[in-house]
Amino acid sequence: MVTLVVAVAVVLIASALCSGSEAALFSIPINKVRQLAQSKSRNAVALLKVQENMARPIAAIVILNNIANIVGSSVVTAIAFDLWGDLGRSIISGVLTFLVILLSEIIPKTLGERYCNPIALYVARPVLFLAWLFLPLMVLLEFCTSWLSEGNSAVQSTNEAEIRYMAKLGQREGVIEKDESEMIQRVFEMNDRTAAELMTPRTKITYLLRSKKLNEVLDEVLQSPHSRILVAESVPDDIKSMVFKNELLAAALEGRGEEPLENFEYNVRFVPAGMPADRLLTLFRNSRQHLAVVLDEYSGVNGVVTLEDVLEVLTGEIVDETDLEPDLQAAARADWHLRGQVVPMKEVPVENAPTASDVKASHDEPVAADENASQNEPAASDEKASQTGPAASDEKAPQNEPSGS
Repeated sequence: MVTLVVAVAVVLIASALCSGSEAALFSIPINKVRQLAQSKSRNAVALLKVQENMARPIAAIVILNNIANIVGSSVVTAIAFDLWGDLGRSIISGVLTFLVILLSEIIPKTLGERYCNPIALYVARPVLFLAWLFLPLMVLLEFCTSWLSEGNSAVQSTNEAEIRYMAKLGQREGVIEKDESEMIQRVFEMNDRTAAELMTPRTKITYLLRSKKLNEVLDEVLQSPHSRILVAESVPDDIKSMVFKNELLAAALEGRGEEPLENFEYNVRFVPAGMPADRLLTLFRNSRQHLAVVLDEYSGVNGVVTLEDVLEVLTGEIVDETDLEPDLQAAARADWHLRGQVVPMKEVPVENAPTASDVKASHDEPVAADENASQNEPAASDEKASQTGPAASDEKAPQNEPSGS
């Protein structure tokens, strides 16, 4: 009887350890394992080795679990047959099956999933030893099943959509704040937004003419809300450089107003309209410049993009005390829609509308000089009166004569 109890206990414990270990190793995320491995703990490093190649450790656990269930069940039923015969063997087989399902499968796997972190750390090193112990058998099994894994590419541990969802999930569960979740969402927009979407449009650019002197542009400098002002030869497409507003004002106070703007200019960078925001951020950081001119596909100036425009992708709209128009892009679009509106023309009355013969006559008449027109005007009127007056009266007279004279 004692032998039977010991055999049943060994089967249940061995199967439970295998089931719980398997559930824990499958439940712990690989990113969590990499984070634990940074502590250089022996268990964490062993767990990372298991996670990087899960096939052999899991195969070793499955082999041990099947050995415990199959061989253990055979031993238990044999002992029961010696004690109670066929009836005892049948009863013990049914009871053992129920105990294996409950105590060696459901409960261990539930605990392994719930407490996956500590359990996975504890079983990592024994599992590696088990994989080494069953290595010849596993090589044979891999050879027999290699055709099933041909052509399978490596599965990514995570992707952008998953990280976005985890950020939203963390916000709902209170793990991270709302603003932190929104910041994470905006980070992924850095590669999707281009310079053309962030720039200040060309119609809102402030620029100075390069040929002028400081005194000639001082009023424009004072009225400009920008700290950096572009310098062009004649039109915005001829932008050559930029100047700093504070340097121009300091030079004016020092009495250098007669100097040309060329003495104060700095080089300006040009970027294509399709450059992503993350590359713009890297460009501004490496070049230590906070402004770049955006060019279209024909090398024409589209607008200007600044470091503040790029940072607004992460933080939202940034407005300071000097911003007269918080969103210059929206203001430019409003101006464009205003100019694009069709103004209805004033309707001309039908009775005053020119006819086709009038239009043709106006094209056929020679253009006379003002002096000749003034001299010939009375003659033309007299001639017209002589032609129209008598003829009209003669034509009208017979109509008014009484009939039957």
